[in-house]
Amino acid sequence: VVSGRALCGAARTVKQPPVRGLRTSARSRSSMPSWVIDRYGGNDVLRFTRDMLFPIIHFPNEVIIKVHAASLNPIDISMRSGYGATALNMKRDPLKIKTTDSEFPLTLGRDVSGVVMECGLSVSYFKPGDEVWAAIPPWKQGTLSEFVVASGNEVSFKPKCLSHTEAASLPYVGLTAWSAVHQVGGLNKNNCSGKRVLILGASGGVGTFAVQLVKAWGAHVTAVCSHDASTLVKKLGADDVIDYKAGKLEEQLRALPLFDFILDNVGGSTEKWALDLLKKWSGATYVTLVTPFLINMDKLGVADGMLQTGVTIGSKTVKHLLRGVHYRWAFFMPSGPSLDEITQLVDSGKIQPVIDEVFTFSEVPKAFLKLEGGHARGKTVINVLSKK
Repeated sequence: VVSGRALCGAARTVKQPPVRGLRTSARSRSSMPSWVIDRYGGNDVLRFTRDMLFPIIHFPNEVIIKVHAASLNPIDISMRSGYGATALNMKRDPLKIKTTDSEFPLTLGRDVSGVVMECGLSVSYFKPGDEVWAAIPPWKQGTLSEFVVASGNEVSFKPKCLSHTEAASLPYVGLTAWSAVHQVGGLNKNNCSGKRVLILGASGGVGTFAVQLVKAWGAHVTAVCSHDASTLVKKLGADDVIDYKAGKLEEQLRALPLFDFILDNVGGSTEKWALDLLKKWSGATYVTLVTPFLINMDKLGVADGMLQTGVTIGSKTVKHLLRGVHYRWAFFMPSGPSLDEITQLVDSGKIQPVIDEVFTFSEVPKAFLKLEGGHARGKTVINVLSKK
């Protein structure tokens, strides 16, 4: 069986010029406008510059994307403050090749929707002019820039039914939810029908995507959010909506039938009681996106942090397995092929973007403050192409 990517890539290879250099633009560029940070801290560390180094294709499988729109995620606020710096810096330069130890100036932003400008020598699946979307891993320079580099296997064709502004709201949260629900949780369109799914923190970016995803696969969805988000979450497909402010959440949920799957976007004390809501000895699974992995490495260093993390996840997994349920951690994973599947769901009308507010490129600090204020209903999007 040959994948769609392989077939499309083969077809596109014929259309490629016989020789492609690493640069195909008509004009040479050395710098570009970008929002960067030069140190970790609060919102005051954000700095606009027109002199950010123009991205270069270093590997033959890379593409340069002209950014039309980007969006913010909670990880951008965390990274601005230094969260995960130890692990991310190790990933950025594992062989210690760089002459400087500094990761600065650092561009934040993980989501991109835009147009391919240049392709590496081995890229046959995309060509300049293609409209694409992607989620850039946090160890790479981000998307709050005019251009960004991505590996070809991180990129997918943008859903045809979405504008760039709409498309930019989905890749990072979509892939995070996809990782938690499908790759870690094991749910898919063939086994999800009729399952009872509980989503804690259902009105944020990951939550709104997850509600739509498992509903598209036929699950019965119980969503937890605040009362003012209940209309939105019901519109997205939730069967039951629980207001966590209407009383003790644990007691409200215990009054419902047990669940087959729980996605926890909240963390904190939730996991102390949430696993008791699962059906025992039935393969029921609890997946949390709130993990101490990067925090452990920041506090303890790489080796001790990884050891501590392994001990923690191992002990929790065994403890809950003995009680008849599965306990898992999930993380964002960049994946063009997974975005291909998400594109199909979007173009078929089963998943729609949920956007809280759109900002211009000049309003990036204002957008960070909005996201930092919490209680967003969906995503905060940056229209990068419009620099007014």
